[in-house]
Amino acid sequence: MEFLKDDLAAMDRIMRLKFINAVSGIKPANLIGTISKDGQINLALISSVVHLGSNPPLMAYISRPTTVPRHTLENILSTGQYTINHINKDIIERAHYTSAKFDRDSSEFEGCQLTEEYLSDIKAPFVLESSIQMGMQLVDTIPIQQNGTIMVLGEIVYLKLPSEIVGEDHEINLSKANGIGISGLNSYYELKKIAKYPYARVNEVPDFNKEK
Repeated sequence: MEFLKDDLAAMDRIMRLKFINAVSGIKPANLIGTISKDGQINLALISSVVHLGSNPPLMAYISRPTTVPRHTLENILSTGQYTINHINKDIIERAHYTSAKFDRDSSEFEGCQLTEEYLSDIKAPFVLESSIQMGMQLVDTIPIQQNGTIMVLGEIVYLKLPSEIVGEDHEINLSKANGIGISGLNSYYELKKIAKYPYARVNEVPDFNKEK
């Protein structure tokens, strides 16, 4: 199958939404926890979290256009803090349904039977059932003019994860954490470690011709 720009533009909106959401490959599956200034908690399924740098430790995610209420973004802008929580196999279904359009005064934690917890001095709620939890401090928001989305940039100021998933070289084994990924809008995949290679140096590149 081949698609040109005009082919993609002519697609049914829902078909294009599913299609383009999937072609980037498996994406990280996270729950972002926030709290409003008046204490209303919120939990949102996000598949766009991306690493931006390690010093300082920066993460970003994309918030969809604000043509409708975006409680997660509103809360982050008002408090400056939020949490990023990995989704694991034990909570896939509950995590998925946090993406339903809950009312402003309803809690996705309660509606999807997930447990809020508060760690360090982070105001926003973490997900107790999550194996890897990050407390975030808002750094910046960057509007994407082409489609009205907003990149939300934050710094990791707190990190909690099981010691048994961290190797001697400080590599995190996501297989041991039962981590999962998302393709498209609603398909979930297991993460399985299949290989590990040394840091790539030009003088150490194997002779792949010999392997043919």
